[in-house]
Amino acid sequence: MLTDLEAQAQICVTGVLGATHGEIEHHLEMGRKLLAAGQLAEALSHYHSAVEGDSKNYLTYYKRAAVFLAMGKSKSALPDLTRAIQLKPDFLAARLQRGNILLKQGNTQEAREDFEAVLQRSPDHEEAHDQLTKANELEELQEDAHRLKPFNRREHDRLCCLFVKAAVSLQISPWDPESRELRAECYIRMGDPQKAIQDLTPTTRLRNDNRAAFLKLSMLHYSLGEHHESLNHIRECLKLDQDDKECFSHYKQVKKLSKQLDSAEELIQEERYQNAIEKYESVMKTEPNVQYYTNLAKERICFCLVKVKLANEAIDVCSEAHQRDPRNANVLRDRAEAYILNQDYEKAVEDYQEAREFEGDNNEIREGLERAQKLLKISRKRDYYKILGVSRNANKQEIIKAYRKLAQQWHPDNFQSESEKKEAEKRFIDIASAKEVLTDPEMRQKFDAGEDPLDPENQQGGGGGQQGWPFHFNPFESGGSFHFKFQYN
Repeated sequence: MLTDLEAQAQICVTGVLGATHGEIEHHLEMGRKLLAAGQLAEALSHYHSAVEGDSKNYLTYYKRAAVFLAMGKSKSALPDLTRAIQLKPDFLAARLQRGNILLKQGNTQEAREDFEAVLQRSPDHEEAHDQLTKANELEELQEDAHRLKPFNRREHDRLCCLFVKAAVSLQISPWDPESRELRAECYIRMGDPQKAIQDLTPTTRLRNDNRAAFLKLSMLHYSLGEHHESLNHIRECLKLDQDDKECFSHYKQVKKLSKQLDSAEELIQEERYQNAIEKYESVMKTEPNVQYYTNLAKERICFCLVKVKLANEAIDVCSEAHQRDPRNANVLRDRAEAYILNQDYEKAVEDYQEAREFEGDNNEIREGLERAQKLLKISRKRDYYKILGVSRNANKQEIIKAYRKLAQQWHPDNFQSESEKKEAEKRFIDIASAKEVLTDPEMRQKFDAGEDPLDPENQQGGGGGQQGWPFHFNPFESGGSFHFKFQYN
């Protein structure tokens, strides 16, 4: 059900050139009511009709400007205020409003002219006097700022002075693109690109065809590693002019790099790690000058090398990545996993402990540290991989081959003296235990998780049997001479 106000709003007819006085009054009244009700678009439609019906009425322009301002469209309000002043030069409210907009835009000369015009007719006008003072202050700041430019990195005092002047200017004229651009440049020189981005972003709307701002924003995001945002901004530049050489050149670079980065991550998600390594190597060739992308590529290559179990290569790349970015917990985590593959558990524990300092709440790092500590504890007892001399990613065939070779080498029948036989017995038991654990998927999984499945402490019911002998008897217990055969399976 439409309200009376909404029903009347629908009566609006555009193109009312030659409308009667009554129709114009109706549009003005409807515009006033809709504006008061907050229905700005509908109010604007009625004021459009009123202006078309009577293009000589200064009040219709002024009221339409008020709607534009309520909608946040100060640029659209300016022509209406100017037209109202042309029709009625002594219309002080329009002059004051226009002066305020011009001052916020940083146009001090024209703003000052409006405020002076108001004071000429109304010398005691307090707001006009205050705004004229601000306009004069802003003009002085702008002149000082221009005198300070250009500057270089060594001119610290000049930079600080310029920054302060730009900041004060923006308090007076928040819509002034030049002050924002000036402060953004200061932020860049001071090493704070994020704040520079915050200042530059509004300038893309405050200036018409501000391709320079879009280009600079794209380059800032690019330098921070935010390649998707960089691509969005440079596309906006090309929307304004597709033939802009600077923007197009940067666009080609960003698009190529962004595509490579996205593709590399997709390959990782698909577990195609070798292809991902090659893609990240291409990333470093595409952009060798921005440190962020080289650091990222090294980090992800480190991760992929661990996934394909190339421990030594992973340690080398992870170490370089760590040197480039010492506080990167992901790199420390991945290098710790590479050390585990290499059975260097002490270094793995050290890396996980360091990673925990940077990301103490990370469950993956906490669990990794616990696992590395368990493996270190076990290695100080018996490390079945070291006993057989195989890598942690050895397959069953490799394990059995190593077992056969060592079992033949350390069979007690091969030794004559009592001391040699005892040493051989111990080694032979360890070799047989290692073979049993590593060829049984369930037992091997437990061992890889940091638990020795043959340790009586980890078995239900406590101690009891002969520790470490996998066949539930010890052929060496009887003493004296003995001869036996075992199955190489």
